[in-house]
Amino acid sequence: MTGIKTTGEKKLMLFSGRAHPELAEEVAKELGVGLVPTKAFDFANGEIYVRFEESARGCDAFVIQSHTAPINKSIMEQLIMIDALKRASAKRITVIVPFYGYARQDKKHLGREPISARLMADLFKTAGADRLLTVDLHTSQIQGFFDGPVDHLIALPVLADYVGGKVDRSKLTVVSPDAGRVRVADNWCDRLGAPLAIVHKRRDPHVANQATVHEVVGDVNGRVCVLVDDMIDTGGTICAAADALFANGAEDVIVASTHGVLSGPAADRLKNSKVSEFIFTNTLPTPGELELDKITVLSMAPMIASAIREVFEDGSVTSLFNGVH
Repeated sequence: MTGIKTTGEKKLMLFSGRAHPELAEEVAKELGVGLVPTKAFDFANGEIYVRFEESARGCDAFVIQSHTAPINKSIMEQLIMIDALKRASAKRITVIVPFYGYARQDKKHLGREPISARLMADLFKTAGADRLLTVDLHTSQIQGFFDGPVDHLIALPVLADYVGGKVDRSKLTVVSPDAGRVRVADNWCDRLGAPLAIVHKRRDPHVANQATVHEVVGDVNGRVCVLVDDMIDTGGTICAAADALFANGAEDVIVASTHGVLSGPAADRLKNSKVSEFIFTNTLPTPGELELDKITVLSMAPMIASAIREVFEDGSVTSLFNGVH
C-alpha cells in the first residue's frame, strides 16, 4: 500500500529520488506506507527521466531527496519530480530536503557573488512546491527565502540526548567551533547542563576549505569536550578545532554534527584525528570508506516521519521540539 487515507479521503503519498533511498525507506516504514513505485533513469547525455507508476491526482504528495553528491544531479532530479507531480494534479506538494544544497551561499560576502540558497528556494517554488520541510539549515534566515510554509526540523534532541546518555555530564563542556555556531552550542548547554567554550578561528579568504585556529575561549582542561556543528564537509575546520582543544588540555573530544557531507580529504582526516567519536545523523549517506568504529550515525527518520504526519493531519510540527530553538 502506497497511500493512507483519513475519513476525509485525504491521501498521503511518499515519493523518493535516488540520492538516499535508505533514509526514504526508513521514513516510509515509520509512517506505515510504501514508497510510490517510480521509474527513473539517466539518458546517455546525463538528462534525467522520471515517471511515477501510480496516479497522484488529488494526493498530499511528499517528495524526499537529500542533496548528496553529485549534488547538482540530486537537486535536478527532485525538481523534475516536483514538476511531474504538479502536472499529475497532486493537491499539495511538500518537498522534504534533509540536507539543503547550497545552504552555505546564503548571503553575499563579496561583490558579484550569487545568493544560491535563495535561488534554490525559487527553483522549488517554480517547479511547483507548496511547502518545504528540511533539517538544520546552515542559517535560519534561509527559511525566509521560500515563499510558503517552511518546517525547520532540529537534530539537537537526537544528537544531544545520545551524547548525554554516554558521557559523565559533570565533566562535559560543549564547544562551538566558531562564533557563528555559538547559539546552537548554547542550546546544547541548556539541554545537557554543561558549560560553553568557543574555538576562535580566522579563515584565509584566499584559500578554500582552510581555517587557522587561534585560541580556545573557556576552560577545557581535563574536560570531555563535545564539538558541535551543523555540517562537516572536508573535516579541516573541525579537526583543527579538536587539535586546539587537546592542546589546551582536553581529556577527550567528541564531534557531533547533523550533516556528514564528508568530501575529499574528510576520510583521511577523520581516520587520523585524535577525536574519539564522530556522531552524525543519516540526513546524508555515509561514504563506505568511513564505516569506522568511531563513526556513529543516528537516524532522523522518526522525526521526519512525525513531521510528515503533523503536516498531513494539519497538526503542529513545532510541538515536536519541546521548546528547543
